[in-house]
Amino acid sequence: MIKIPERISIANLPTKIEKMKKLSKKLGGPDIYIKRDDQTGIEVSGNKIRKLEFTVKEAVDKGCNLLITCGGIQSNHCRATAAIAAKLGLNSCLVLKGNSGTELNGNLFLDKLLGAEIRFITPEDYKDKRMKIMEQIKIELEHKGFKPYIIPEGASNGIGGFGYYKAMEEIIEQEKEMNVHFDRIIVATGSGGTYSGLLLAKKILNYNGDIYGVNVCDDDEYFKNKIYSILYESSEYLNVNLEFSKDEINILDGYVGRGYAISRQEELQFIYELAKLEGIILDPVYTGKAMYGLAEEIKRGSFKECKNVLFVHTGGIFGVFPQKDLFEF
Repeated sequence: MIKIPERISIANLPTKIEKMKKLSKKLGGPDIYIKRDDQTGIEVSGNKIRKLEFTVKEAVDKGCNLLITCGGIQSNHCRATAAIAAKLGLNSCLVLKGNSGTELNGNLFLDKLLGAEIRFITPEDYKDKRMKIMEQIKIELEHKGFKPYIIPEGASNGIGGFGYYKAMEEIIEQEKEMNVHFDRIIVATGSGGTYSGLLLAKKILNYNGDIYGVNVCDDDEYFKNKIYSILYESSEYLNVNLEFSKDEINILDGYVGRGYAISRQEELQFIYELAKLEGIILDPVYTGKAMYGLAEEIKRGSFKECKNVLFVHTGGIFGVFPQKDLFEF
């Protein structure tokens, strides 16, 4: 029996799995199911809280009282970090890619409401120096008497990956309850931690199904390297020898569109049509691009050998509001 690290229980788990009957019929491909990880909570909604349950447990065990992390201006991860910090009586400092003149909306508004200290940095500094900047902030805050803990982007590191190891355990149990097996599991990929956790569990638990990530930034080579690195970092927490190959990592590349958090009209129209069709709201940054990619791949026949596929809804509803004026009704 493999023993994984301990976690703090914050999220509403397990999240349910629903069949998307109308979308499945419309696309004429496999039956599409959706795991509602958008319902892990309100303040902590989405996939990030699963990873933070493990990451923050490590921080608390080390006696830390302040969480430092980073993300985009509408980062779901940063908002969830601010929420879990407030809930546990910790302080939080968020390093956001953007500027202080940004309209206070969506996740950014919630960051403020939850009491997080916010530091804005340029896109260039975020790309090249974000870890160095967080290390400098850590030193600064230590001088003020805090004991900070740095959480990388998306909590996508070795310890955070166990959030989706646990999610795979849930999925396997739900398959038994529902008497269904998923040939493929699809997830939006933005920092790699969600995918790596699922793949780690697939290998250890001998799950007979493939994991596919739809990248919302960068390209397949970047994510294969990133996920590969996180997998080995996670394996260091386990007393077992695991071998991974980059060939095991499946990325559905080609749906980044205009870039990270930048939407094309066809993506927004897909989000609108799906909301009317299924009563499920996707976000423009992650799940909208990923589900759009899945639908396009089904139309192309890429999933014709599949009977059932599972899409993991990783949340992000607050990211819809800053882009509300771009929708055409």
